[in-house]
Amino acid sequence: MNLTPNAYALIGLTALVAALVAVLTFALLRIGAAARDTRRTLRGQGMETALLSAALQEAVTKLKAQERAMAARADASERLSGEIIASLTAGVIVAGLNGELRVLNPAGRRMLDLPETEALDECRRVLGVVTLWDVIDECLRARTPIVRRSITLTERRGGVSHLGVTVSPLFDGGGQLHGAICLFTDLTAIKDLEEQVRLKHSLAAVGELTAGIAHEFRNGLATIHGYSKLFDLQALPESYRPYVEGIRAEAESLGQVVTNFLNFAKPAQLTLSRVELRSICERAADEIRADARGLGGDIDVRGDFAVVDGDEVLLRQAFSNLLRNALEACAGQGVAPRIVIHSEIDAALRASRITVDDNGPGIAPPDRDRVFRPFFTSKRNGTGLGLALVQKIIVFHNGRVAAAAASLGGASLQVTLPLAD
Repeated sequence: MNLTPNAYALIGLTALVAALVAVLTFALLRIGAAARDTRRTLRGQGMETALLSAALQEAVTKLKAQERAMAARADASERLSGEIIASLTAGVIVAGLNGELRVLNPAGRRMLDLPETEALDECRRVLGVVTLWDVIDECLRARTPIVRRSITLTERRGGVSHLGVTVSPLFDGGGQLHGAICLFTDLTAIKDLEEQVRLKHSLAAVGELTAGIAHEFRNGLATIHGYSKLFDLQALPESYRPYVEGIRAEAESLGQVVTNFLNFAKPAQLTLSRVELRSICERAADEIRADARGLGGDIDVRGDFAVVDGDEVLLRQAFSNLLRNALEACAGQGVAPRIVIHSEIDAALRASRITVDDNGPGIAPPDRDRVFRPFFTSKRNGTGLGLALVQKIIVFHNGRVAAAAASLGGASLQVTLPLAD
């Protein structure tokens, strides 16, 4: 069959259209497949992103929980450290390299007589004038520990306290010095106990060595006094009478001194019982009050009094001597005596503190330790045994007595006795 040229043209055109349709169909199929692959890929990536986001969120949550736990542990550790430092019975000072005060615990404030409300920089100023800061500074300069050093501090109220001090330098992780830590304890009670034991031994030794000699002196004085009494003053010439009277007077005076010394030197025999210190002090005051009022003054008894185990007779003698000493000091100064017995109870130390204050001339600081020595006196007619006997009685009651300045302007004799069990 013969085809015309137009037929061939139609067939070619049809074939070309069919080829174009096939190409377009293939392209569309490829595009659809690519779109499906893209959607599947995006869905997979979205899931991975979600999983990654969840994992990150969980990690962040765990990190925050760990951070909170670490902060809680740090706070607990800081609180524990603060509680430990605050609860220590020893004093703690942490000082910086430049002398700044970082830590001072409550026990340290009490030992150094610093108020709880006083700021650390103010405490540093106060500590800068005492021996304790010198020890800390010595440790910082030498960069070596100072172990168990004993120092004596003068208290604001005029007394003294004894401290046992250990200071150690503080180094950081790199070995650089950045401060010092000082631990100190109050050794005053131990020092007082050592002093009491020493005094007891000394008093016992004095009694043993001198009692016999004092007896011989008293016997000799009694003989002199007896012979002087044999003289009839009326039968003697007028010019001789003053000499015999002087012999009698001096023999009587020396006899009284020897008797007082024997009372001081003889071993203390305590008859212990429960004693009300208020009644002791009031009875002692009643014995002296008439003399005080005769000089235009008076004696007051104030405060809270305790019960102690003691010898009532000896304790009354001790407080009578203290009151008599205060009265004579005021009378010698020519002032109306104002004498105050004040008592307070220290429950923490289980001790009773009684002070006898007067408005007399007082006791000079260099003489405050010497007034309790036998035969030391600043009075013209004093024997120097009154306060020595007071100390002996108080020491044998396991107490102590000290002299200081009184708020009334005179002397303050401070007696400390342990409370009854």
